[in-house]
Amino acid sequence: MNRDQNKNILQDSHGRDHAYLRISLIERCNLRCTYCMPEEGVKLSPKSHLMTYEEIYDIAKTFVDHGVTKIRLTGGEPLIRKDIPVILEKLATLPAELSITSNAVIIDKFTGVLKANGVNKINVSLDSLDEGKFKHITRRHEFQKVYNNILLLVKEGFTVKVNVVLMKGFNDDEIIDFINFTKDLPISVRFIEFMPFDGNKWDMSKMVSYAQVMNYVNASFSEENIIRLQDAPNDTSKNYKIKGYKGSFAIISSVTNPFCDSCNRLRLTANGQLKNCLFSATESDLLTTLRSGNPIEPIIQKAVQAKLKVRGGMDTLKKLQEPKLHSNNRSMTAIGG
Repeated sequence: MNRDQNKNILQDSHGRDHAYLRISLIERCNLRCTYCMPEEGVKLSPKSHLMTYEEIYDIAKTFVDHGVTKIRLTGGEPLIRKDIPVILEKLATLPAELSITSNAVIIDKFTGVLKANGVNKINVSLDSLDEGKFKHITRRHEFQKVYNNILLLVKEGFTVKVNVVLMKGFNDDEIIDFINFTKDLPISVRFIEFMPFDGNKWDMSKMVSYAQVMNYVNASFSEENIIRLQDAPNDTSKNYKIKGYKGSFAIISSVTNPFCDSCNRLRLTANGQLKNCLFSATESDLLTTLRSGNPIEPIIQKAVQAKLKVRGGMDTLKKLQEPKLHSNNRSMTAIGG
């Protein structure tokens, strides 16, 4: 074997090891969030182009065999996939931590199967605590169901993170409401900077930065009551809590303070394409190779080696503001949250 063949296939040319795989199970969703899905919807892959549960397992096992220790299931909305119980059962046999991201609209029907397969960590997407705003951003009338299901998940003992995509003039006035949501609930609210994807009409003026979030926090709470928490290794977020509150809050600053240096994530789309970075328009086809009976490791290694140092090559805010640099990427719903 030459040196390249001996090398860990999940280590890139910048020395980053990738131990975290996010798998999108489906492109469809039961909500229509404006920042995630273009208003006209997305062109869905034909069903025959999507990974079967056996293919999901086979690809995931290959990654785990080479060092992946965490798998997160995403969508679209992963729970609307009809064979989700089988997928969970298969993946639960792998020696990797299994978690899921959901909009929580129907998650009350799945608490049993999630527990049975060791899925204890759940990320819930919720961008407003106001029912009218929720309907506006999701184009659906499901706020009460989602809110009640977050309370249910906490009651059932799940570790719950609530993901909030901040948009200036829409929900930035709810930052303190969301932090107060953690007062009596042991949840982590995570504020996410609005990111550019195909069809979501992103521009810099709509983004609420890490610094702006902290301005709200510092104006509402005294310095001695704002506690900076220790971030986990490879964490994408900067974590805080308010003294005396049961829960915590965090800021994911993918745009203004990217965490690329410690990135350990890879993404697998529902149609079997490997994305080495959320911001990258480049994809590597694992599914066609798998179906032809050939090993997928060489494709994985090539894709990982091609990973750029920062944000898919958009290493300055000026580049990020060039529409042509991110309009070739998928919409968020087709990548997997």
